[in-house]
Amino acid sequence: MTLTTVKARINGMDIEVPEGTSILDAARSAQIKIPTLCKHPDLLPTSACGLCIVKIGGSRKMPRACATAVEDGMEITTHDPELTDVRRATLELILSNHPNACLTCGRNGSCELQTLAGEFGIRQDCIPRYVRPLEPDSSTGSIVIDFTKCIKCGRCIQICQQQQDVWALSFLERGIHTRMAPAGDILLAESPCVRCGQCSAHCPTGAIVENDETAAVWEALRDPKKYCTVQIAPAVRVALGEAFGYPPGTDLTKKIYSAMRRLGFKAVFDTNFSADLTIIEEAAEFVQRFTTGGELPLITSCCPAWVDFMEKRFSDFVPNFSSAKSPQQMLGVLAKTYFAEKSGIDPASIYQVSVMPCTAKKFEVERTDEMNASGYPDVDLCITTRELARLIKQSGVAFTELPDGEADSILGTYSGAGLIFGATGGVMEAALRTAYFRITGKNLEQDAINIRAIRGMDGIRGASLDIEGTEVRVAVAHGLGHVERLMLEIRRARENGAPPPYHFIEVMACPGGCIGGGGQPYSVTNELRALRTKGLFDGDGEMKLRFSHENPEIAKLYVEFLGEPLGDKAHNLLHVHYTPRPAYQR
Repeated sequence: MTLTTVKARINGMDIEVPEGTSILDAARSAQIKIPTLCKHPDLLPTSACGLCIVKIGGSRKMPRACATAVEDGMEITTHDPELTDVRRATLELILSNHPNACLTCGRNGSCELQTLAGEFGIRQDCIPRYVRPLEPDSSTGSIVIDFTKCIKCGRCIQICQQQQDVWALSFLERGIHTRMAPAGDILLAESPCVRCGQCSAHCPTGAIVENDETAAVWEALRDPKKYCTVQIAPAVRVALGEAFGYPPGTDLTKKIYSAMRRLGFKAVFDTNFSADLTIIEEAAEFVQRFTTGGELPLITSCCPAWVDFMEKRFSDFVPNFSSAKSPQQMLGVLAKTYFAEKSGIDPASIYQVSVMPCTAKKFEVERTDEMNASGYPDVDLCITTRELARLIKQSGVAFTELPDGEADSILGTYSGAGLIFGATGGVMEAALRTAYFRITGKNLEQDAINIRAIRGMDGIRGASLDIEGTEVRVAVAHGLGHVERLMLEIRRARENGAPPPYHFIEVMACPGGCIGGGGQPYSVTNELRALRTKGLFDGDGEMKLRFSHENPEIAKLYVEFLGEPLGDKAHNLLHVHYTPRPAYQR
């Protein structure tokens, strides 16, 4: 199929772009930056902010570049004194409804509005400031909404409604009183919110941020009665570097280990280890169901935002959910049982901090009583990748100069299968590697390890694997809007009495999986997600150990402590139950 293109001129430069390309994107392809606050590469244009106005030869209008397609023969001007004056005036109007609180804002230094105000040289209030006195909403414990900082760009609403299909946020009232708020003007914790944090990841200002708990980490580290331990999730290692000038996708695992010890943590663990453990339990669960006629499809449950969504919107699939805890919770409970026992440490003194790419993980640590299986909280505190970057900067540690470090081997050795958990499709690929072994007694051939069909960024991807003459059909979905479409397909098959279209399903709430989590560094795009994903899969390909069931520390854990996968002790410590819940909490 021949691609139709159009030719035009932007600021005197000839360009040729595919038909339908917006002026904004065409300008970017020519290395011209048109300012905007409402348009994000993940989202459709809304023309809400009015900053991306341009001039087109032969017209007196100033159309918005984000929502105007390039046409053949167009003469486009993106910058001149008049456009600059109009954009500055627009920014001044936006700032007149915005609090002057940059120094105490969670986005200070990374705020898109702050950056543009600096670029346009706005040094004083030119329009009397009017900010409605609205109290912040911190009811979820995971994310915080400061309504006074909302610029009404609509990004959070579009990602929440149209892409995630959660519908927790909306615009209320009209005119100058228009504001963003939970639907029905209720607390966010009472809304359908699943705490995925995609609203915060796409907000250009500090109107929606993660609940920052760095002060609590410092308090714990200073407490001589606490034995502070930490774990680092797979996706954190390929994203943290963005806060320190590294290219996206750079794997900084060993520098992070060193940084954690410099911060004062007494033991450094790696969530990749418990990802391997999750695979052992989850693969055993799948094989048991698949070979004995159990409830299928089996659906992965590592993502707490998806678990929340499922319990609210697809509670009829509770029997299909893997009961395996997430890697975060598995490592937490083992730190306070196995590690404590082997190290001779009082488990009551262990304070477990997890570093996750996800805001929903803050909710997961306390979502049920089963997250206290050892008699103590599995995890005491969860911080995001963004919070870890702040901790390191606050500490004065020269992160880029740190030597490589090592994790504590007892809960730190991992395989490539555990590493790829952080990307969409990674959990499924890792699980299939071990499920195949459990059924056949042999590993997949090296060139068959990479099940290419379930990699990539398509919202829903399917594949099949032949296991000794039996077809195993699997699916991967990421982004809750895509997840819902997949689940509705499965529900229709069930209602029609048809066999399930898939036997095993992986779900991640965030686009791209954990590498695009709501707690990762800002300015995420599909290009950036691809680079982070590449960092994980490249790491897997370079490892000698690529199967979870070949991790020697996992084998030792079962021999010395857990017994058999799905056994009584493993079940008590590593598994949970799910409960249907209403979408609106009261």
